[in-house]
Amino acid sequence: MTYYDEIAVGYEELHREEQEKKLRIIKENLEVKKDDLLLDVGCGTGVTSNFDCNVTGLDPSSKLLEKCNLSIRLVKAKAENIPFDDSTFDIVVSVTAIQNFDDIEKGLREIRRVGKNRFALSFLKKSPKAGFIEKKIKELFKVEKRIEEDKDIIFILSAKHINK
Repeated sequence: MTYYDEIAVGYEELHREEQEKKLRIIKENLEVKKDDLLLDVGCGTGVTSNFDCNVTGLDPSSKLLEKCNLSIRLVKAKAENIPFDDSTFDIVVSVTAIQNFDDIEKGLREIRRVGKNRFALSFLKKSPKAGFIEKKIKELFKVEKRIEEDKDIIFILSAKHINK
């Protein structure tokens, strides 16, 4: 059982409001079309279901996925091993999850691999891994915008063509 499986019962109460605020910022800075395919990596309880497009949520926590909005497609998997083909999704988002990846660089490479050209990634700015995460994001993606929110740093990104 993971930490997020253990806190699943109170997850919404603990995090929903702050996650919704970050998602509003992302929506204001990322063009989302009705027919877009969006992947939410580390979807938790599925807050991205309020995006007006085709959303797939991916999370390693069974208990959080059980609490998800059933109107979105759900996949139990880790960011380091996303079970989709290259360039499947028009948009890939990951909100306050990157610092929890077992292998941050591998997870970011997987996000880039399954996305086409629009990404929104955030992480806790107080995380001891924040400097490393920001460095890897800048290596793997083209930064369109960097936004400092209360607790997170949010990046609006496009694909960067680099050697794998």
